[in-house]
Amino acid sequence: MASSASSSPSISVRRRAINWRAQWWQGGSPSNGVVASEVMAVSAQALAPVPTSVLDRHEHDLIDRALVAVAAREPADAEILRGLIIELKHVAGLLDRQRQLRVPTALGGEARNETTLIDHLCTIDGLSGDLALPLKATLSRTYLLTKINFLRGFVKSTAALGMEVPDCAAMCHDLREELAQSIYTLLAEELLLALLRKPNVELRTKRRAADQLISIWDDAALEIDDFAPLLESAWHARNRINSACGTLLGATETFRLVCEDCSPEVLEFFGREDMGTDETASFEEFLFNMTHEELLKLRTAMRDQNVVAVTPVWASVVLGRQIEELEHSHEIDPMALYRSYQRRQLAADFRLMAGTPGPRRTAEAYLMVYLLDQQG
Repeated sequence: MASSASSSPSISVRRRAINWRAQWWQGGSPSNGVVASEVMAVSAQALAPVPTSVLDRHEHDLIDRALVAVAAREPADAEILRGLIIELKHVAGLLDRQRQLRVPTALGGEARNETTLIDHLCTIDGLSGDLALPLKATLSRTYLLTKINFLRGFVKSTAALGMEVPDCAAMCHDLREELAQSIYTLLAEELLLALLRKPNVELRTKRRAADQLISIWDDAALEIDDFAPLLESAWHARNRINSACGTLLGATETFRLVCEDCSPEVLEFFGREDMGTDETASFEEFLFNMTHEELLKLRTAMRDQNVVAVTPVWASVVLGRQIEELEHSHEIDPMALYRSYQRRQLAADFRLMAGTPGPRRTAEAYLMVYLLDQQG
């Protein structure tokens, strides 16, 4: 690789391209099925009582309308959706009963508080997995995964209703957006945990990452737009474009990020003059939804076969895998974006352990470190 990012023609091309907080549902007793205060206006005897951390006002109203629409045409589907609601409520109730992580306690004569938890989180490694995390962290993740599964059920059931249902397309779109936001929140949590595992991340940055994680685990209502709106902007825009591959310079992909209203701050960060080689390579991975190694393989094949512009079909043959589309039928597929991040994160972890060339972090990790360091 070149020693300086500024020498690459793709960098200058991309630089030119760059130029009611919620009211909550009130909980009732699970045993009697009575909602303590606000009752949803769902004609199909809709929702079981839910704890305070389940859905915000917008999500509440959207789920209400969706359940009414599904119950009117597919009662069996509506019954499944009600079951998902009950499961979400149960998981949220379990989470709500856990002690706040910032509240001091003690066990076995050992004091435990916010500071000792941050100290602990900054020393974990990737081999310990969830065993090294407080129970509330695991329950918080379980809650978020349950909510994602819950929203996926609503997306699938409303999409199957067809266009003859008034406002069905708009409702399904809004559900996809809520699903995406939950997946982005999960991604951000995994990104922060990944930073804690990295030996090449400074301790002060790790402490800020650990502090942010505690806030996420302590507040199930917290979503990515509350703590990392720039990351949400980047994922929101990237989830709406497909890479044309082309000359693999990334100009088209960068322009399309601009057109999809990616935050200028994100584009400026990845277009700055002093961007290092690894940051440049990680941004290329982000743009093309490929690992550094895959891009090198494609560029070598282009040279050997005298190919000037690459198509996704040709790239699929060379790489031996299907090039996944992040945008699908003009509707986002946040699951595809999640897979893209995981592929790139695994590759970065491998390079760090094996000492092989290429970026040691994902593009999102470089951006997150920058955002955490700005807190100081």
